[in-house]
Amino acid sequence: MSDLDLLTRSLARNVKRWRTERGFTLDALAARAGVSRGMVIQIEQARTNPSLGTVVKIGDALGVSITTLLDYAQGPAVRVVPAEQAVRLWHTDAGSYNRLLAGTEAPGPVEMWDWRLMPGEASPSDPHPAGTVELVHVVAGELTLTVDGVAHRVPTGASASFEADTPHTYGNEGDEPMEMIMAVSVPPVR
Repeated sequence: MSDLDLLTRSLARNVKRWRTERGFTLDALAARAGVSRGMVIQIEQARTNPSLGTVVKIGDALGVSITTLLDYAQGPAVRVVPAEQAVRLWHTDAGSYNRLLAGTEAPGPVEMWDWRLMPGEASPSDPHPAGTVELVHVVAGELTLTVDGVAHRVPTGASASFEADTPHTYGNEGDEPMEMIMAVSVPPVR
């Protein structure tokens, strides 16, 4: 079984598990996530490989991290994720990418990401649920972080935090690759 097949099946099982645990119908989850009922059905039946944006919306609607949705084994209290098992969820032909390094539920989802953006590239993000906070630390290049239409420059070695319940974009307007580590904390579903 390929890694993609394993992730697709894990996503199917975990979306159905968390939807059932939360007491959501297919229609309720679709409405909360802003995706079609048909998409939720296809995901739960492992018949599609949804976009990162769709997985993020479903995770936010369920109040669980992407790590939890893609987890194919219940791990011990300490979970070490080898470098080769970090999940690359987005990439471009130019060499930009993000990798989900680790995540947990504490008390809401917390995720840690490794990002690379090549010069001239950007990655927009829809607003997350109210109370979501993101932390970024730039390890190379310069990040142009645009939050609610306002651009902020974050140079190498600098960090930034922001409330991520408004539209935001990670961009590289420089001449060299930008690399950053990002943490996302989403409040638990109530």
